[in-house]
Amino acid sequence: MTVAISPTEKKTVVPTARSLGQEMPFFQRRNVREGIWIGSLTALVTFGSFLLLFPVYFMIVTSLKTQGASFLLPMKWFPGIQYVPQWENFGEALRFMKWQTAYTNTMVVAVLSMAGDVVSAVLVAYGFARFRAPGKNLLFGLVLSTLMVPQIVRLVPEYLGFSRLGMSNTFWPLILPAWFGSAYNIFLLRQFFTTIPIEMDQSAQIDGAGPMRILWDVLLPQIRPALAVVLIGSFTYNWNDFFRPLIYINSPSLRTAALSLSSFQAVYGGTPFHLLMAASLVNIIPLVVLFFTLQRYFIQGIVVTGVKG
Repeated sequence: MTVAISPTEKKTVVPTARSLGQEMPFFQRRNVREGIWIGSLTALVTFGSFLLLFPVYFMIVTSLKTQGASFLLPMKWFPGIQYVPQWENFGEALRFMKWQTAYTNTMVVAVLSMAGDVVSAVLVAYGFARFRAPGKNLLFGLVLSTLMVPQIVRLVPEYLGFSRLGMSNTFWPLILPAWFGSAYNIFLLRQFFTTIPIEMDQSAQIDGAGPMRILWDVLLPQIRPALAVVLIGSFTYNWNDFFRPLIYINSPSLRTAALSLSSFQAVYGGTPFHLLMAASLVNIIPLVVLFFTLQRYFIQGIVVTGVKG
């Protein structure tokens, strides 16, 4: 049985505002909705950028004032227009904090600690991700549990241990802990290793590659974003570290940059904010250079970490 459909049969057409000769409501137009969405995001990003950059601008403005002008209200925000910039503040601040010694000490501690964080985290994470061993998951859980232990709890045992080993007033208490691994870095790199197919390791094994060759030639090039996160995080932490140098370092010749910044208040009897801001601006230059050097890998690592968990 066949059913014939008349070619003259009319289809039901739903009338639209345009077919009726009417204009679509303003806020229902697609281009208007997209414009409002983009404008809202732009305003939000602009406001967030202002909140982040305002402290830096405050440092710049204050560093170019005299000591008396830095306390005047209402505050003057435009150097060169509202007041004469005092560029000599930077030279005075750096001479006072003995910047060559301070930055050399800080660079030594930060670079060696960063190397320890990367090497230890890579090796331990590689073992957890690729090797089979009884109790491996239990051991990994114990490593992660150390994240719940505050640093202040470990402070006294570490101090007593380094003191009995004769390492007080040296750089060793600042460097050695990094070479024993960080639970967060181990977890981060282990998660990245698990996203790489095991078949790549097996292919390299067929070609005669050993475990370390596989790690160096196959796996490490694929986790560059994660390595950038570890590098920047470790260097920033050790560069800005104030608490541990304050405890272990007593000699002025071994002071780090963060420790030298605190000496402004002790010597001047008050806080010379103009000199302190000038020295602080110089202190963040290595961090800015490192971030922009590894910016592409760092942002990629943050995004992938958030997606893959």
